[in-house]
Amino acid sequence: MARRREEYLSPEIVNRGINNSGSPSFSVKVNRGLPDFLSSVNLKYVRLGYRYLINHGKYFAVLPVLLAIIGTQIGKLTWDGVFSLEYYNLVNTLLFLVCLSMFVYVYLDLTPRSTYLVDFACYLPPNELKITNEEYIELAKKSGQFNDAAIEFQQQVLKNSGIGDETYLPRVIFRPNYRKDLGDGREEAAMLMFGAVEDLFAATGIRPKDIRILIVNCGVLNTTPSLSAMIINRYKLSHTIQSFNIGGMGCAAGITAVDLANDLLNAYPGSYAMIVSTEVVSFTWYGGNEMDMLLPNCFLRMGAAAILLSNRRLDRWRSKYQLKQLVRTHKGTDERSFRSIQLKEDSQRKQGLSVSKDVIEVGGHALKANITTLGPLVLPLSEQFHFFKSLLFKKTGSSKPYIPDYKLAFEHVCILATSKKVLDEIQKNLDLTDEYMEASRKTLERFGNTSSSSIWYELAYLEAKNRIKNGDRVWQLALGSGFKCNSVVWRAVRTVRQMKRKPWNEN
Repeated sequence: MARRREEYLSPEIVNRGINNSGSPSFSVKVNRGLPDFLSSVNLKYVRLGYRYLINHGKYFAVLPVLLAIIGTQIGKLTWDGVFSLEYYNLVNTLLFLVCLSMFVYVYLDLTPRSTYLVDFACYLPPNELKITNEEYIELAKKSGQFNDAAIEFQQQVLKNSGIGDETYLPRVIFRPNYRKDLGDGREEAAMLMFGAVEDLFAATGIRPKDIRILIVNCGVLNTTPSLSAMIINRYKLSHTIQSFNIGGMGCAAGITAVDLANDLLNAYPGSYAMIVSTEVVSFTWYGGNEMDMLLPNCFLRMGAAAILLSNRRLDRWRSKYQLKQLVRTHKGTDERSFRSIQLKEDSQRKQGLSVSKDVIEVGGHALKANITTLGPLVLPLSEQFHFFKSLLFKKTGSSKPYIPDYKLAFEHVCILATSKKVLDEIQKNLDLTDEYMEASRKTLERFGNTSSSSIWYELAYLEAKNRIKNGDRVWQLALGSGFKCNSVVWRAVRTVRQMKRKPWNEN
């Protein structure tokens, strides 16, 4: 147990000078942060990564066998034999047709269809909902919801948050004695979801009735009828639609929805799946004075994204990205991880999201497990060779294994825009350059933490800057309550040029 605690905590001896008795005084300060990714590697997650690789590759092992059979038949042909009537006997003809049919069957049915990201849209709230950090503090004071200590705490958090002065918040939350209202929540959800969905329909030209699968994820607000039912009712989607509503899974739920959509597309080949990711800030708002419950107030902002996925083979030519890998890690069996982010009530029975002081630590361990599993799926063979060589030939048990360079696996990285401190820690531990972190930091500054939709605002930023080239690999990484860490890797199937990309171009 002692060794395990050492992984979480980093002690620092602080000299406090001479005390009243004339003796030197020292204290031990414990810094909490991400675990040192270089200190150890859990081989359980390495094995898991290679298991994923083998499972995805088993379908292609059948193809060489069938190609060999067809090759032997073609090899029997000569130039003269092709035009000889003797060759076209019943046995040869039937055998050739059977082999050719088997090959086509394997290619079309046994080989999993690729999942394509046709397009996506991020909602841009109206200008009247923009709020500066200074205005936030002034409205919080006037609301009468917070004491002086709570106001000062929020002011200090905003100062170091990395959030700029053009994010969006509903003004209803600053009403005196504000209480969560289902009507306000539905109204905010409708504005966000419908705005994103309508932008997606306009961008893709798809008809609402063509959607076969609908998945909506929102962390806190869960209504009856569901949010997905609101979309079905609004756009009159097909009565045969497969509808799902994901709640309570936090900022990582967007990638969870992509995983679910991918599985459903495999079950319903040749279909369209639409994902809507959002968070209703009026239901995450906390009007009390508990410090651990005030943090989400400072970071969470309004936003939503709608994503269209397809496994129709013809859609490959109009899509932007192809799904390559998806890895989900859940650390909910660990008690600290499970309780690091939770919805609860304070002593005054005011509800809000509580963020534990351990959240960066447990998030770091989830991230470490996730990228260790992802590594065998995305890293070049040279990096994997160096990694295993360091494991096999390390001289002592305390020597650190070789940590692969994940920058060789991706051209672009979209890390959930949680907070400046979290982004700093991840950049340091993964040794990422400022260019890799640019999309995340710009999104945090311009839109704040929009929860599960944040990674889509970041991808939209890369498109608006003309960064996406044909063949580029994009890594989206999200962390959320539970505690979860999810990764999805896309490969661009064409060069994306969208200088006027919403929401980064407001016109």
